[in-house]
Amino acid sequence: MIVGITGGIGCGKSTVGRMFERRGFRRLDSDGVVRERILADVAVVSAIRERFGGEVLSEDGMVNRTVLGARVFSHDEELRWVEDLIHPKLYLIWREEFARRPREHWAVEVPLLFEKGLENWFDFMVCVACAPDQQLARLEQRGLPHGLAGQRMNKQLPLERKIERSDFVLWNGGSPEFLEAEVDRLIEILSAHS
Repeated sequence: MIVGITGGIGCGKSTVGRMFERRGFRRLDSDGVVRERILADVAVVSAIRERFGGEVLSEDGMVNRTVLGARVFSHDEELRWVEDLIHPKLYLIWREEFARRPREHWAVEVPLLFEKGLENWFDFMVCVACAPDQQLARLEQRGLPHGLAGQRMNKQLPLERKIERSDFVLWNGGSPEFLEAEVDRLIEILSAHS
């Protein structure tokens, strides 16, 4: 079983992914894979430097995601270019991971599941949702300025549409214990369908 976990930025996809992992699922954090594997690839770093210049690299020669993000999230064409560079590599890693452990249950965090038409990769799609003011507060706690947080939220499909298109919704507006209970109940349901 492969479960795609999506939702708005700051809604708690990673929190839910870790909860699935603690319950025996293999977790694939797509943002983490991009950050730790793809953006560490010499060819990717070189292509980004060639496109955007040395100012998007940190002192150690790696991609400075904050600087790159500020550049691309305000320019659709540049964002598309970065996505076209990164996403095929991400999908290849997914395919390799799934093939390596075909009998495992997977929980895959996919921020742009619907935006990129990735529905066919997953047996079930779960949307993690919360109120917009909670999203902004969480993003600001992570150090993302209010303006950039709003800009990134606007680049994604509206949360209501993600909710409509998902098989299941987890509401992350309450206590961690409430979310844990939601995840337990959902896993029971998923297990009955697999």
